[in-house]
Amino acid sequence: MPNDNSTHVTPSQLDTEGAFTFPPKLQYFGKDITKDQLRYHHRRVAVEKEFTFDSSHHLHLYEGKCKSLHGHTYRLILQVSGKVDEIGLVIDFKDLKKLVKERIMKPLDHQYINEVLPLMNTSVENMIVWVWEELEQGLLTMGTPEQELRLEAIRLYETPTSSAYLKREWMVDEA
Repeated sequence: MPNDNSTHVTPSQLDTEGAFTFPPKLQYFGKDITKDQLRYHHRRVAVEKEFTFDSSHHLHLYEGKCKSLHGHTYRLILQVSGKVDEIGLVIDFKDLKKLVKERIMKPLDHQYINEVLPLMNTSVENMIVWVWEELEQGLLTMGTPEQELRLEAIRLYETPTSSAYLKREWMVDEA
């Protein structure tokens, strides 16, 4: 049985004996495809990327376990949209990774976030707005003006089953 990392093979990729067949010809840039063909469309597309980081915190004026110092493995899922560039990308995933590493992971990963974040109760509901503001600010320097990169939505999990969700229209309409 194939594992989750296996590539799906269609019947047309198999020869009569069930062995994988290689493409008869590789596509070469400049010969089989040109630069003006790389961008297939001019539509807005959203891409998503997921990150995890570990932090400790506690909540003030909260009656329950979270009033004591404890930690979480946070999971951040972000969605960025834009129009594709000249080679058909909204944003390079490595650039998105660099943005999150610098603006979110570096200040929060393996930190006591009550000391790192602005003065607030470090609930996931408060943290997600700070994360949004940091990412939105960082996106301003990325891409081209024609791409119109923007943050569409983020979800911040503090446990595998508990998260906060934020989307663009809430940040724009309720600012």
